[in-house]
Amino acid sequence: MAKVNFETSLEKLEGLVSDLESGQLSLDDSIKKFEEGISLYKVCRKKLTEAEKKITILTDSLQEEEYEE
Repeated sequence: MAKVNFETSLEKLEGLVSDLESGQLSLDDSIKKFEEGISLYKVCRKKLTEAEKKITILTDSLQEEEYEE
């Protein structure tokens, strides 16, 4: 399985939002796009949470090094 990229997922999500906002989709197509959007949202949210945790770890370790000096 290919690694999912945040930027690609966000771009697809933005496209789905545009499609849904256009009002040109049938109800069935709108529901399918909405479901796909929820999945993409979850991917983006997970990637952001992972990035936030990494940044917290890095900044905490930087602060620890400053206190040791």
